[in-house]
Amino acid sequence: MHILIVDDEALARSRLRTLLADCDGRHQVTEAAHAGEALAQLHISGGRAIDLVLLDIHMPGQDGLALAQQIRRLPHPPAIVFVTAHADHALSAFELDAVDYLTKPVRLQRLQQALAKAQRATGQAPSMPAGAPAEGDALLIQERGRTERVPLAEVLYLRAEQKYVTVRTRTRSYIVDDALTDLETRHGAHFLRVHRSTLVARHAMRALEKHYDATEGEGWAVRLQGLAEPLPVSRRQVASVREALMER
Repeated sequence: MHILIVDDEALARSRLRTLLADCDGRHQVTEAAHAGEALAQLHISGGRAIDLVLLDIHMPGQDGLALAQQIRRLPHPPAIVFVTAHADHALSAFELDAVDYLTKPVRLQRLQQALAKAQRATGQAPSMPAGAPAEGDALLIQERGRTERVPLAEVLYLRAEQKYVTVRTRTRSYIVDDALTDLETRHGAHFLRVHRSTLVARHAMRALEKHYDATEGEGWAVRLQGLAEPLPVSRRQVASVREALMER
């Protein structure tokens, strides 16, 4: 989607940009610091080229509620999501047909929900991060006499440990007796090898950073969305990780 952020605070605009990149790096994002600048961008396109406006309410000059009224009168008005530090304008916002109302500080999960609502409102299919598995892709895990289906989209990493492989999602870990190389062969489009013992989900990768490991010393690690601890990256895989991040 083409998304316009309207907020008089540069730091707030920067944070939203970062969160939007975490949602889907393919979004086209532009900014406006006040209502006049926003209207200039919207009038150039008639609203057609901009799909969604992330709109602050309290701004110098014309506030976000008044701006939303003008946006509604465009020939092809974009969807509007209000993003504000104040929760007391929600009723007024929804009376202006806003698709959602987010309070600062904005959480990633709430922003993702708002984007999905906006995509439905504008008739677009919800987007998926680059490299994200299709909905039907899954690992079949045998555990305690039962077979469980774990969608690949929920898997953050696969790590070889002794004779088993740990499958880690945001909420729990599973054990499978597949070889890591076999899993890499079957699902290499969705996972990237970052270490001799670790494959990470491409769609969950967020950053490559310097890292000190007690076993391997000074090196690099990759951060994944939804995981607190960074995962070590071997020196020979640093270039591959960096390249994968640049493609997102």
